Amino acid sequence: MKRTKTIIILVTIAVLFTVSMYWLYSKNIENPIVYTTEQASVGTIVKKTVATGSIVPKEEVLIKPNISGIIDEIYVEAGEVIKAGELIAKVKVVPNVSSLNSAKNNINSIRTQVETARLAFENQKSIYNRQKELFEKGVISANEFDNAQLSYDQSKQRLKQEEVSLMSANQNYDIVKTGTTSGMGASANTEIRATVSGMVLDVPVKTGNQVIEANNFNDGTTIATIADVDKMIFEGKVDESEVGKIKEGLPLEITVGALPDKTFQAELDYIAPKGISENSAIQFEIKGTMKKNDTSQTFIRAGLSANASIILAKAENVLTIKEALVQYDPKTQKPFVEIQIGDQKFERREVELGISDGIDVEVKSGVSKDDNIKVWNQLKQPTN
Repeated sequence: MKRTKTIIILVTIAVLFTVSMYWLYSKNIENPIVYTTEQASVGTIVKKTVATGSIVPKEEVLIKPNISGIIDEIYVEAGEVIKAGELIAKVKVVPNVSSLNSAKNNINSIRTQVETARLAFENQKSIYNRQKELFEKGVISANEFDNAQLSYDQSKQRLKQEEVSLMSANQNYDIVKTGTTSGMGASANTEIRATVSGMVLDVPVKTGNQVIEANNFNDGTTIATIADVDKMIFEGKVDESEVGKIKEGLPLEITVGALPDKTFQAELDYIAPKGISENSAIQFEIKGTMKKNDTSQTFIRAGLSANASIILAKAENVLTIKEALVQYDPKTQKPFVEIQIGDQKFERREVELGISDGIDVEVKSGVSKDDNIKVWNQLKQPTN
Protein backbone atom coordinates (compact mmCIF):
# COMPACT_ATOMS: atom_id res chain seq x y z
CA MET A 1 0.00 0.00 0.00
CA LYS A 2 2.80 2.36 0.90
CA ARG A 3 4.63 1.46 -2.26
CA THR A 4 1.60 2.30 -4.38
CA LYS A 5 1.22 5.73 -2.78
CA THR A 6 4.88 6.43 -3.32
CA ILE A 7 4.63 5.56 -7.00
CA ILE A 8 1.59 7.82 -7.42
CA ILE A 9 3.37 10.75 -5.78
CA LEU A 10 6.46 10.29 -7.93
CA VAL A 11 4.38 10.08 -11.10
CA THR A 12 2.50 13.28 -10.14
CA ILE A 13 5.76 15.11 -9.52
CA ALA A 14 7.12 13.94 -12.85
CA VAL A 15 4.02 15.13 -14.72
CA LEU A 16 4.11 18.56 -13.04
CA PHE A 17 7.80 18.88 -13.83
CA THR A 18 7.21 17.98 -17.44
CA VAL A 19 4.35 20.52 -17.79
CA SER A 20 6.44 23.26 -16.18
CA MET A 21 9.36 22.61 -18.48
CA TYR A 22 7.07 22.69 -21.51
CA TRP A 23 5.51 25.99 -20.40
CA LEU A 24 8.94 27.54 -19.89
CA TYR A 25 10.04 26.30 -23.30
CA SER A 26 6.93 27.80 -24.91
CA LYS A 27 7.55 31.17 -23.30
CA ASN A 28 11.14 31.17 -24.46
CA ILE A 29 10.25 30.58 -28.08
CA GLU A 30 7.66 33.47 -28.13
CA ASN A 31 8.71 36.63 -29.93
CA PRO A 32 9.84 39.37 -27.52
CA ILE A 33 7.80 42.64 -27.39
CA VAL A 34 9.33 45.27 -29.63
CA TYR A 35 8.55 48.81 -28.45
CA THR A 36 8.23 51.60 -30.98
CA THR A 37 9.26 55.19 -30.35
CA GLU A 38 8.08 58.68 -31.19
CA GLN A 39 9.78 62.06 -31.14
CA ALA A 40 8.67 65.41 -29.77
CA SER A 41 7.59 68.16 -32.17
CA VAL A 42 7.17 71.92 -32.12
CA GLY A 43 3.56 73.08 -32.24
CA THR A 44 0.77 75.06 -30.61
CA ILE A 45 -1.28 73.83 -27.67
CA VAL A 46 -4.70 75.37 -27.09
CA LYS A 47 -6.68 74.50 -23.98
CA LYS A 48 -10.33 75.35 -24.46
CA THR A 49 -13.89 74.58 -23.50
CA VAL A 50 -16.91 74.73 -25.78
CA ALA A 51 -20.23 76.55 -25.29
CA THR A 52 -23.28 76.22 -27.53
CA GLY A 53 -25.60 79.10 -28.32
CA SER A 54 -26.58 81.50 -31.09
CA ILE A 55 -25.67 84.83 -32.69
CA VAL A 56 -28.02 87.69 -31.77
CA PRO A 57 -27.90 91.50 -32.04
CA LYS A 58 -26.46 93.32 -29.05
CA GLU A 59 -29.53 95.53 -28.81
CA GLU A 60 -33.01 94.94 -30.19
CA VAL A 61 -35.62 97.70 -30.08
CA LEU A 62 -39.30 96.77 -30.04
CA ILE A 63 -41.48 99.38 -31.72
CA LYS A 64 -44.90 99.64 -30.04
CA PRO A 65 -47.88 101.93 -30.74
CA ASN A 66 -48.84 104.91 -28.57
CA ILE A 67 -52.52 104.19 -28.99
CA SER A 68 -54.73 101.15 -29.49
CA GLY A 69 -56.34 100.56 -32.85
CA ILE A 70 -56.12 98.62 -36.11
CA ILE A 71 -53.14 98.51 -38.48
CA ASP A 72 -54.19 100.58 -41.48
CA GLU A 73 -50.97 100.26 -43.52
CA ILE A 74 -47.42 98.90 -43.13
CA TYR A 75 -44.55 100.63 -44.91
CA VAL A 76 -41.54 98.37 -44.19
CA GLU A 77 -40.56 94.73 -44.56
CA ALA A 78 -38.13 92.52 -42.64
CA GLY A 79 -34.59 92.99 -43.95
CA GLU A 80 -34.90 96.68 -44.82
CA VAL A 81 -32.43 99.16 -43.36
CA ILE A 82 -34.16 102.28 -42.03
CA LYS A 83 -33.20 105.42 -40.16
CA ALA A 84 -34.64 106.89 -36.98
CA GLY A 85 -37.85 108.81 -37.69
CA GLU A 86 -38.86 106.87 -40.80
CA LEU A 87 -42.48 105.78 -41.05
CA ILE A 88 -43.13 102.13 -40.18
CA ALA A 89 -46.91 101.80 -40.02
CA LYS A 90 -50.14 103.72 -39.64
CA VAL A 91 -52.79 102.89 -37.05
CA LYS A 92 -56.50 103.59 -37.49
CA VAL A 93 -57.96 104.38 -34.11
CA VAL A 94 -61.04 102.52 -32.90
CA PRO A 95 -62.34 104.75 -30.11
CA ASN A 96 -63.18 103.26 -26.75
CA VAL A 97 -66.81 104.07 -25.93
CA SER A 98 -66.14 104.54 -22.22
CA SER A 99 -63.15 106.83 -22.83
CA LEU A 100 -65.08 108.74 -25.48
CA ASN A 101 -68.03 109.36 -23.16
CA SER A 102 -65.69 110.39 -20.35
CA ALA A 103 -63.91 112.87 -22.61
CA LYS A 104 -67.24 114.26 -23.85
CA ASN A 105 -68.58 114.67 -20.30
CA ASN A 106 -65.37 116.44 -19.37
CA ILE A 107 -65.91 118.91 -22.22
CA ASN A 108 -69.47 119.66 -21.06
CA SER A 109 -68.30 120.19 -17.50
CA ILE A 110 -65.55 122.57 -18.55
CA ARG A 111 -67.95 124.47 -20.85
CA THR A 112 -70.14 125.14 -17.82
CA GLN A 113 -67.11 126.43 -15.94
CA VAL A 114 -66.20 128.66 -18.89
CA GLU A 115 -69.69 130.18 -18.99
CA THR A 116 -69.57 130.79 -15.24
CA ALA A 117 -66.18 132.44 -15.57
CA ARG A 118 -67.43 134.57 -18.49
CA LEU A 119 -70.43 135.80 -16.50
CA ALA A 120 -68.17 136.66 -13.58
CA PHE A 121 -65.83 138.48 -15.95
CA GLU A 122 -68.67 140.52 -17.52
CA ASN A 123 -69.89 141.46 -14.08
CA GLN A 124 -66.43 142.55 -12.91
CA LYS A 125 -65.95 144.42 -16.17
CA SER A 126 -69.13 146.49 -15.56
CA ILE A 127 -68.08 147.21 -12.00
CA TYR A 128 -64.63 148.21 -13.17
CA ASN A 129 -66.01 150.63 -15.78
CA ARG A 130 -68.31 152.32 -13.22
CA GLN A 131 -65.53 152.61 -10.66
CA LYS A 132 -63.25 154.05 -13.30
CA GLU A 133 -65.77 156.82 -14.15
CA LEU A 134 -66.28 157.62 -10.47
CA PHE A 135 -62.51 157.67 -9.86
CA GLU A 136 -61.96 160.04 -12.80
CA LYS A 137 -64.62 162.39 -11.32
CA GLY A 138 -62.95 162.19 -7.93
CA VAL A 139 -65.92 160.58 -6.21
CA ILE A 140 -64.01 157.47 -4.96
CA SER A 141 -60.52 157.01 -3.67
CA ALA A 142 -57.64 155.40 -5.52
CA ASN A 143 -57.72 152.47 -3.10
CA GLU A 144 -61.30 151.58 -4.05
CA PHE A 145 -60.45 151.85 -7.72
CA ASP A 146 -57.41 149.56 -7.30
CA ASN A 147 -59.58 146.89 -5.66
CA ALA A 148 -62.04 147.04 -8.54
CA GLN A 149 -59.23 146.75 -11.08
CA LEU A 150 -57.72 143.77 -9.20
CA SER A 151 -61.04 141.91 -9.20
CA TYR A 152 -61.43 142.68 -12.90
CA ASP A 153 -57.94 141.32 -13.76
CA GLN A 154 -58.50 138.17 -11.68
CA SER A 155 -61.79 137.39 -13.39
CA LYS A 156 -60.16 137.95 -16.79
CA GLN A 157 -57.32 135.58 -15.95
CA ARG A 158 -59.73 132.95 -14.63
CA LEU A 159 -61.71 133.12 -17.87
CA LYS A 160 -58.53 132.55 -19.91
CA GLN A 161 -57.61 129.52 -17.81
CA GLU A 162 -61.03 127.97 -18.28
CA GLU A 163 -60.85 128.57 -22.04
CA VAL A 164 -57.44 126.85 -22.18
CA SER A 165 -58.88 123.92 -20.22
CA LEU A 166 -61.74 123.69 -22.70
CA MET A 167 -59.30 123.67 -25.63
CA SER A 168 -57.28 120.92 -23.96
CA ALA A 169 -60.44 118.87 -23.32
CA ASN A 170 -61.43 119.22 -26.99
CA GLN A 171 -57.98 118.03 -28.10
CA ASN A 172 -58.18 115.08 -25.74
CA TYR A 173 -61.60 114.23 -27.15
CA ASP A 174 -60.18 114.34 -30.70
CA ILE A 175 -57.27 112.10 -29.72
CA VAL A 176 -59.57 109.54 -28.13
CA LYS A 177 -61.82 109.63 -31.16
CA THR A 178 -59.36 109.84 -34.07
CA GLY A 179 -55.89 109.42 -32.58
CA THR A 180 -54.78 112.92 -33.54
CA THR A 181 -55.78 116.55 -33.15
CA SER A 182 -55.19 119.93 -34.72
CA GLY A 183 -51.88 121.53 -33.84
CA MET A 184 -50.09 118.23 -33.11
CA GLY A 185 -49.84 116.83 -36.62
CA ALA A 186 -50.88 113.44 -37.97
CA SER A 187 -47.87 111.78 -36.36
CA ALA A 188 -49.17 112.40 -32.86
CA ASN A 189 -50.44 108.85 -32.41
CA THR A 190 -51.60 107.28 -35.65
CA GLU A 191 -48.20 107.17 -37.41
CA ILE A 192 -45.68 104.73 -35.95
CA ARG A 193 -42.08 105.78 -36.64
CA ALA A 194 -38.69 104.19 -35.98
CA THR A 195 -37.00 105.36 -32.80
CA VAL A 196 -33.53 104.08 -33.82
CA SER A 197 -31.61 103.37 -37.01
CA GLY A 198 -30.92 99.78 -38.05
CA MET A 199 -32.29 96.76 -39.88
CA VAL A 200 -35.88 95.62 -39.52
CA LEU A 201 -35.58 92.06 -38.19
CA ASP A 202 -39.26 91.25 -37.89
CA VAL A 203 -42.69 92.71 -38.59
CA PRO A 204 -45.03 90.41 -36.63
CA VAL A 205 -48.26 92.25 -37.55
CA LYS A 206 -50.22 92.58 -40.75
CA THR A 207 -52.67 95.09 -42.13
CA GLY A 208 -55.96 94.71 -40.29
CA ASN A 209 -54.44 93.35 -37.06
CA GLN A 210 -55.57 94.99 -33.85
CA VAL A 211 -52.80 96.48 -31.71
CA ILE A 212 -52.73 97.55 -28.07
CA GLU A 213 -50.78 100.46 -26.65
CA ALA A 214 -48.16 99.86 -23.97
CA ASN A 215 -49.28 100.73 -20.45
CA ASN A 216 -48.77 99.72 -16.83
CA PHE A 217 -50.84 96.57 -17.26
CA ASN A 218 -49.84 95.47 -20.77
CA ASP A 219 -46.54 95.35 -22.69
CA GLY A 220 -48.35 96.40 -25.82
CA THR A 221 -48.26 94.92 -29.33
CA THR A 222 -44.90 94.86 -31.10
CA ILE A 223 -45.21 96.30 -34.58
CA ALA A 224 -41.56 95.89 -35.61
CA THR A 225 -38.19 94.81 -34.22
CA ILE A 226 -35.16 96.91 -35.17
CA ALA A 227 -31.50 96.17 -34.43
CA ASP A 228 -28.02 97.23 -35.50
CA VAL A 229 -26.70 94.09 -37.23
CA ASP A 230 -23.15 95.46 -37.18
CA LYS A 231 -23.10 94.91 -33.42
CA MET A 232 -23.62 91.19 -32.87
CA ILE A 233 -22.94 89.08 -29.79
CA PHE A 234 -22.75 85.39 -28.99
CA GLU A 235 -25.22 84.14 -26.39
CA GLY A 236 -24.66 80.66 -25.05
CA LYS A 237 -24.53 78.45 -21.99
CA VAL A 238 -21.78 76.52 -20.24
CA ASP A 239 -22.06 73.67 -17.77
CA GLU A 240 -21.39 74.23 -14.09
CA SER A 241 -18.34 71.97 -14.34
CA GLU A 242 -16.73 74.43 -16.76
CA VAL A 243 -17.88 77.79 -15.43
CA GLY A 244 -15.17 77.83 -12.76
CA LYS A 245 -12.48 77.72 -15.46
CA ILE A 246 -13.60 80.81 -17.37
CA LYS A 247 -13.55 84.53 -16.66
CA GLU A 248 -14.43 87.80 -18.37
CA GLY A 249 -11.96 88.94 -21.01
CA LEU A 250 -11.07 85.51 -22.41
CA PRO A 251 -11.00 85.24 -26.24
CA LEU A 252 -13.64 83.26 -28.09
CA GLU A 253 -13.43 81.47 -31.42
CA ILE A 254 -16.94 81.21 -32.83
CA THR A 255 -18.06 78.87 -35.58
CA VAL A 256 -21.50 79.32 -37.11
CA GLY A 257 -23.37 76.27 -38.34
CA ALA A 258 -24.47 78.00 -41.54
CA LEU A 259 -20.92 79.24 -42.26
CA PRO A 260 -18.68 76.21 -41.59
CA ASP A 261 -15.65 77.62 -43.40
CA LYS A 262 -15.42 80.80 -41.31
CA THR A 263 -14.25 81.46 -37.77
CA PHE A 264 -15.19 84.65 -35.95
CA GLN A 265 -13.32 86.24 -33.07
CA ALA A 266 -15.06 87.56 -29.96
CA GLU A 267 -14.37 88.43 -26.34
CA LEU A 268 -16.17 87.01 -23.33
CA ASP A 269 -17.69 89.93 -21.41
CA TYR A 270 -20.52 88.42 -19.35
CA ILE A 271 -20.99 85.34 -17.16
CA ALA A 272 -24.33 84.94 -15.39
CA PRO A 273 -24.03 84.99 -11.60
CA LYS A 274 -26.90 82.50 -11.30
CA GLY A 275 -27.32 79.16 -13.03
CA ILE A 276 -30.47 77.70 -14.54
CA SER A 277 -31.46 74.05 -14.26
CA GLU A 278 -31.90 72.42 -17.67
CA ASN A 279 -32.32 68.66 -18.11
CA SER A 280 -31.09 68.04 -14.54
CA ALA A 281 -27.91 70.07 -15.17
CA ILE A 282 -27.03 73.60 -14.08
CA GLN A 283 -26.25 75.91 -16.99
CA PHE A 284 -24.76 79.41 -16.82
CA GLU A 285 -25.47 82.00 -19.52
CA ILE A 286 -22.50 83.73 -21.15
CA LYS A 287 -22.21 86.56 -23.69
CA GLY A 288 -19.35 87.56 -25.95
CA THR A 289 -19.07 90.64 -28.17
CA MET A 290 -17.96 89.81 -31.71
CA LYS A 291 -15.25 91.81 -33.44
CA LYS A 292 -16.69 94.41 -35.81
CA ASN A 293 -14.24 93.61 -38.62
CA ASP A 294 -15.55 90.06 -38.86
CA THR A 295 -19.24 90.98 -38.86
CA SER A 296 -18.79 93.83 -41.36
CA GLN A 297 -17.23 91.53 -43.98
CA THR A 298 -19.76 88.70 -43.59
CA PHE A 299 -23.47 89.15 -43.03
CA ILE A 300 -24.55 87.02 -40.07
CA ARG A 301 -28.28 86.55 -39.71
CA ALA A 302 -29.70 86.99 -36.24
CA GLY A 303 -30.55 83.74 -34.48
CA LEU A 304 -28.05 81.47 -36.25
CA SER A 305 -26.83 78.62 -34.05
CA ALA A 306 -23.14 78.73 -33.17
CA ASN A 307 -20.46 77.13 -31.02
CA ALA A 308 -17.91 79.16 -29.09
CA SER A 309 -14.52 77.78 -28.13
CA ILE A 310 -13.42 79.60 -24.99
CA ILE A 311 -9.62 79.80 -25.03
CA LEU A 312 -8.51 79.01 -21.48
CA ALA A 313 -4.77 78.90 -22.26
CA LYS A 314 -2.58 78.94 -25.35
CA ALA A 315 1.10 78.14 -25.94
CA GLU A 316 2.59 78.75 -29.39
CA ASN A 317 5.79 77.28 -30.88
CA VAL A 318 6.48 75.00 -27.91
CA LEU A 319 7.84 71.45 -27.68
CA THR A 320 4.96 68.97 -27.54
CA ILE A 321 4.53 65.22 -27.20
CA LYS A 322 1.55 62.90 -27.24
CA GLU A 323 0.00 62.73 -23.79
CA ALA A 324 -0.17 58.94 -24.17
CA LEU A 325 3.63 58.81 -23.94
CA VAL A 326 3.66 60.19 -20.40
CA GLN A 327 3.74 57.85 -17.40
CA TYR A 328 3.27 58.74 -13.74
CA ASP A 329 5.17 57.40 -10.77
CA PRO A 330 2.75 55.40 -8.57
CA LYS A 331 4.22 56.89 -5.38
CA THR A 332 5.14 60.48 -6.19
CA GLN A 333 2.69 60.94 -9.11
CA LYS A 334 5.41 62.82 -10.96
CA PRO A 335 5.38 62.52 -14.77
CA PHE A 336 8.17 60.78 -16.66
CA VAL A 337 8.94 59.25 -20.04
CA GLU A 338 11.29 56.52 -21.17
CA ILE A 339 14.04 57.58 -23.60
CA GLN A 340 15.71 55.07 -25.91
CA ILE A 341 19.43 54.69 -25.20
CA GLY A 342 20.06 51.53 -27.24
CA ASP A 343 18.40 48.71 -29.12
CA GLN A 344 15.19 48.18 -27.10
CA LYS A 345 16.89 49.76 -24.10
CA PHE A 346 15.25 52.69 -22.36
CA GLU A 347 15.97 54.90 -19.39
CA ARG A 348 13.52 56.82 -17.24
CA ARG A 349 13.58 60.61 -17.44
CA GLU A 350 11.36 62.96 -15.45
CA VAL A 351 9.70 65.79 -17.39
CA GLU A 352 8.04 69.10 -16.58
CA LEU A 353 4.71 69.47 -18.34
CA GLY A 354 2.76 72.58 -19.34
CA ILE A 355 -0.75 72.92 -20.72
CA SER A 356 -2.58 70.07 -22.45
CA ASP A 357 -5.45 69.89 -24.90
CA GLY A 358 -6.21 66.26 -24.05
CA ILE A 359 -4.17 64.84 -26.95
CA ASP A 360 -0.87 66.72 -26.95
CA VAL A 361 0.91 68.21 -23.95
CA GLU A 362 3.55 70.92 -23.67
CA VAL A 363 6.98 69.76 -22.41
CA LYS A 364 8.90 72.48 -20.61
CA SER A 365 11.96 70.38 -19.73
CA GLY A 366 13.22 66.80 -19.64
CA VAL A 367 13.33 65.86 -23.33
CA SER A 368 14.63 67.32 -26.57
CA LYS A 369 13.30 67.25 -30.08
CA ASP A 370 15.77 64.47 -31.09
CA ASP A 371 14.94 62.06 -28.25
CA ASN A 372 13.17 58.82 -29.10
CA ILE A 373 10.37 58.31 -26.58
CA LYS A 374 9.02 54.86 -25.82
CA VAL A 375 5.39 54.11 -26.68
CA TRP A 376 4.81 52.16 -23.50
CA ASN A 377 1.09 51.42 -23.84
CA GLN A 378 1.05 50.28 -27.46
CA LEU A 379 -1.42 47.61 -28.54
CA LYS A 380 -0.18 44.12 -29.31
CA GLN A 381 -0.75 42.72 -32.77
CA PRO A 382 -3.51 40.09 -32.83
CA THR A 383 -2.26 36.51 -33.23
CA ASN A 384 -3.60 34.17 -35.87
